[in-house]
Amino acid sequence: MTTQTVSDSVFRSRVIEMAVPAREQAEGRGARVRRSIGSAQLRNLDPFLMTDFFVVQPPGGFPDHPHRGMATVTYILPGSEGTIQHEDSAGHKGEIGAGDVQWMTAGRGIVHAEMPGNGKHANGIQLWVNLRKEDKMLPPEYQEIVSKDIPTAEKDGVSVRVIAGEALGVNAKIFTRTPTHYLHYTLAPGAVVDHAVPAHWNGFIYTIKGSGWVGAGAAEHAGPVRQPHHTLVFGKPEDSANTDGISAAAGDDGLEFVLIAGEPINEPIVQYGPFVMNSMPEIEQAFSDYRRGVNGFENAPVWVSEIRNKWQ
Repeated sequence: MTTQTVSDSVFRSRVIEMAVPAREQAEGRGARVRRSIGSAQLRNLDPFLMTDFFVVQPPGGFPDHPHRGMATVTYILPGSEGTIQHEDSAGHKGEIGAGDVQWMTAGRGIVHAEMPGNGKHANGIQLWVNLRKEDKMLPPEYQEIVSKDIPTAEKDGVSVRVIAGEALGVNAKIFTRTPTHYLHYTLAPGAVVDHAVPAHWNGFIYTIKGSGWVGAGAAEHAGPVRQPHHTLVFGKPEDSANTDGISAAAGDDGLEFVLIAGEPINEPIVQYGPFVMNSMPEIEQAFSDYRRGVNGFENAPVWVSEIRNKWQ
């Protein structure tokens, strides 16, 4: 694992090679999302398949739909008034609210629904993470952590919620089959943070609030000022010796963002909607299994969630 520091030592940050605006669009049933990864401009960023900043309120939501071959990470932002209820074909059900996170590894198959829980606006981010071929057909599994149990740290005007990986000497509680860092940073005006990222990993920052600078020269306020709702993709280091990670500095109004980085899987990605496999025959098999109710989809042909029409 790597360590993250906020210090006066020399830190060699990667550049930002791409800034992708998260365009708002309709998704699910009446929900609105801002999508960046998974859009035409950025189809994927191995191992990440999709990033949606969502705003959901009744009657909108994401009724019954299947998944195979990937993991979905749903993070409700700490300031959200709304909650999200979930229910699936394997018998799991629950509700997550402000600051909570659910890391669901779909594995070989599951059908689930995600709908507004308490009738208020629910704000958050959903990330799709790819799985290695050897992990795609594992049984589904959940990790769900409530807000008060997410490790946090503060130093020199920087606060961080450690969802996956580590930051400021604090380790996450979540296990990730695909090695991943998922950090929610909040920087006070003028604060600077340096976050170490393994040289061969891909990564990005999604800006939520405020403004500031990200990447090489951030501490000197070099480069463009970064605004909310952009995905800032880290450039690749030329070799393992020339960068340490990524830097960010807050402007006069502070800066809030999530930093997400992961180890590339370097396998073929064949995606058809919610099914993500390594070849087209495997996608065809996923559809066949789903229709026939086998290999992880045993209840799919007859299962209907109790929450899908809750707000109709």
